[in-house]
Amino acid sequence: MFIKFYSPPIRKIGFCFLLLVPLAAICQPPKAADPDKGLKDYYQSFFPMGVAIRPQSVSGPEAALILKHFSSITAENAMKMGPIHPKENEFFWKDADVIADFAQANKLKLRGHTLCWHNQTPNWLFKDDQGKDVTKEVLLKRLKEHITAVVTRYKGKIYAWDVVNEVIDDDDSKYFRESPWYKIAGEEFVEKAFLYAHEADPNALLFYNDYNTESAGKRDRIYKMLKGLLEKKVPIHGVGLQAHWSIFSPTEDELRQSIEKFSSLGLQLQFTELDISVYQSEHSRRDRRADESDVLTPEMEAKQIEQYKMAFKLFREYKDKITGVTFWNVSDKSTWLDNFPVRGRKNYPLLFDQNYNPKKAYWEVVRF
Repeated sequence: MFIKFYSPPIRKIGFCFLLLVPLAAICQPPKAADPDKGLKDYYQSFFPMGVAIRPQSVSGPEAALILKHFSSITAENAMKMGPIHPKENEFFWKDADVIADFAQANKLKLRGHTLCWHNQTPNWLFKDDQGKDVTKEVLLKRLKEHITAVVTRYKGKIYAWDVVNEVIDDDDSKYFRESPWYKIAGEEFVEKAFLYAHEADPNALLFYNDYNTESAGKRDRIYKMLKGLLEKKVPIHGVGLQAHWSIFSPTEDELRQSIEKFSSLGLQLQFTELDISVYQSEHSRRDRRADESDVLTPEMEAKQIEQYKMAFKLFREYKDKITGVTFWNVSDKSTWLDNFPVRGRKNYPLLFDQNYNPKKAYWEVVRF
């Protein structure tokens, strides 16, 4: 068979040149861009790929996307103190059970989130019958009872817990956050939480979880606390770097420094709540509503693509240190960043769009 070359010119399509050849001989897209593969398949030899879900996520198009692309799930809210333990003698297990059952039925790894936090925590934990602050002893007793009940119920189903969440202050002039936990029990509540969780499930991996871990000052203070826990032989196995980032930060150097610093402690690293906002990263509400400036632009999209590309390049580089990456929500259709911190503002922080389709950033994450 003869192949006839036409000149001028040869037409370039993608990475190949179209010649007068049988259709089967036309070159195919790069293997890394295989649309039939899921995110978890591309990263099978690196680390589990996870996603935070709601009870409603276990059916319909979200469930299909989860099962194709992820090998691990986290309950976004259903296992937090407020939702699961609203009153002292009352537990609400339904939503958490739905997520745990979905994981079991589909052989997905399951992370528990979170056993002790200053937010979404019911007020009864801190108050007595007269509305006054309880004593340290009472608070620690209640903490133990809560952790024991929750961890025991999901023992053998949850492989890792975010035991303590966000106890380090954002202000570089401070150390611990001035939460009710700290005001009543001091620093001791942190180590006690890990001890209680370990007693309830000795086989579970236990993590400290926080955000802004790429900020030098906060990073150093988190490191100091973790080092102190390890020196006391507290059963802690890893640190969760939340990764609520933006198209403006962190830089590659800041992220690399955090990975290096925390991994030097010998702890596992997991990126536990990954999303990349198309707006400036903020962790508190502002008193304003969305306006005409809050519009997704091609420039924002381009920056988001580069930020995801940079992050996953580093994740792959440090695959011997990282034991999991979890996205915080499934797709841009509904995210915790919608209306936060600006009311009425839509955000687009994930790899899948509002119709559950992979975005351009997705293809940059899987092409390597």
